[in-house]
Amino acid sequence: MAGLKEYYQKDCMKELQEVLGCKNVMEVPKLSKIVLNMGLGEAVQNPKIIDSAANELTLIAGQKAVVTKAKKAIAGFKLRQGMPIGCRVTLRSDKMYDFLSKLVHIALPRVRDFRGVSPKGFDGSGNYSLGIKEQIIFPEIDYDKIDKIKGLNITINTTAKTDDEGRALLKILGMPFKK
Repeated sequence: MAGLKEYYQKDCMKELQEVLGCKNVMEVPKLSKIVLNMGLGEAVQNPKIIDSAANELTLIAGQKAVVTKAKKAIAGFKLRQGMPIGCRVTLRSDKMYDFLSKLVHIALPRVRDFRGVSPKGFDGSGNYSLGIKEQIIFPEIDYDKIDKIKGLNITINTTAKTDDEGRALLKILGMPFKK
């Protein structure tokens, strides 16, 4: 399913070079990595939720999830240093393009009342962050086997220098932005 990567290399690079006015093909922005993150604050009371979240994130990404641990102890939240509080996956190369294709063409259309993703998720350097409220929009998740609906943060890192370049790149790759 390396279709999106081939599409980018054959068609999108030339079009982006014309649209952005790049003199060299190496100036054209490209994807560098996609980071999926699930923060689970309720894992302090229920440590078993980390295992199910890591398994679900592994299914979604197609790559094993890493459990993240607390860096500091926060007494108000009954959190101790080193306690597991979330999980994350960093995707690069072919898996990154496969995930983006699945996100754009399969998962996002399954969101209820979907009208497009917010164009305000850019950070000023061409990187885009997106929050998903329910992990069940991905087809790999079996709806009957989940114990709790969990959210998911997706950060798409690009080599773009500005938000406009990043927006053009994601738009040409099929990201449905609101108008």
